[in-house]
Amino acid sequence: MGGKFGDVSEAEMDVLQALWDGGPGAVREIGARLEPKGRQWAYTTIQTLLTRLESKGYVTSDKSGLAHVFSAAVTRDTFLSRRLLELADELCDGETTPLVMALTQKHKFSKKEIEAFRKLIDRFDNKGK
Repeated sequence: MGGKFGDVSEAEMDVLQALWDGGPGAVREIGARLEPKGRQWAYTTIQTLLTRLESKGYVTSDKSGLAHVFSAAVTRDTFLSRRLLELADELCDGETTPLVMALTQKHKFSKKEIEAFRKLIDRFDNKGK
């Protein structure tokens, strides 16, 4: 994957999210997914964004059919993890604790979310023993 994960423009991010939410698709299908989000781009604009994302390694394409079908090459979770680690490197000298604290301090979590956090902490705690 070329460059940092943060090298994705806002428009490219919208297209990538359309792939994550709706799965693989041709340019027109992806355009239709973007319209409800207020993005009414020309076919060529979407194609350009997909081509850029493909050159950056975030998207793959199957050119065997009549219409090229584009797919996300990276999952949302992988993308998020890498972006957050890059942010921690940039803002917190590589330390993740300040970033996690900032993300969690002002948010109210459900009991289900808190339980998931506890399980994650227990899993990490057990690895250290």
